[in-house]
Amino acid sequence: MDKQDHSRWIQHAQEAFENSIKVKEQVIKGHLDILVQMGKIITNSIQNGGKLFLCGNGGSAADAQHLAAELLVRLRPHVNRQSLPAIFLAMDMSTITACGNDYSFEDIFARPLEGLGNKGDVLLGITTSGKSPNVLSAFSRAKKMGITTLGFLGCKGGPALELCDNAFVVPSDNTARIQESHITAGHVVMEFVEEMLLDSRPKSVAS
Repeated sequence: MDKQDHSRWIQHAQEAFENSIKVKEQVIKGHLDILVQMGKIITNSIQNGGKLFLCGNGGSAADAQHLAAELLVRLRPHVNRQSLPAIFLAMDMSTITACGNDYSFEDIFARPLEGLGNKGDVLLGITTSGKSPNVLSAFSRAKKMGITTLGFLGCKGGPALELCDNAFVVPSDNTARIQESHITAGHVVMEFVEEMLLDSRPKSVAS
């Protein structure tokens, strides 16, 4: 790589960070209250014996699985507590391929939700476009089951917006920038849930 190419990629990296900062600044100005609302909804569900389900595709699948692990195992290194009920709806390849083969890829989240979910649970669906058919299908199934639907969305929300009881919509149409805000928002919500449960149930949640 010559000096000109090196300088070009330095400029590209700077622009990526600057654009990410701009999107997050927009989030700060008008999209934070919804994260607190989501945290309250998830906390109330868990306090009443409910579970948090998560789903998404590609990078959003990684974020969903990541956030489930934060509650199942540990979120903050200085906080020890009991495991909290969070389930990623595409945990194993056998279930994914069986559903894709026997039914359709569109059902890979809705089908396990039908078997594992109960009224009073919460579903957090992550889709940067707001158009992912399998996430939309999971939202529709959740609403029929009395499961609260939360969305981490982008691109003005897309069709998913109408299926969400509450939605955090990142003000961008750039997939990478949306994902960067989604994972930050996810950590904020999970930290809220952990803190509220520790405050309200110290004997049963805190170790």
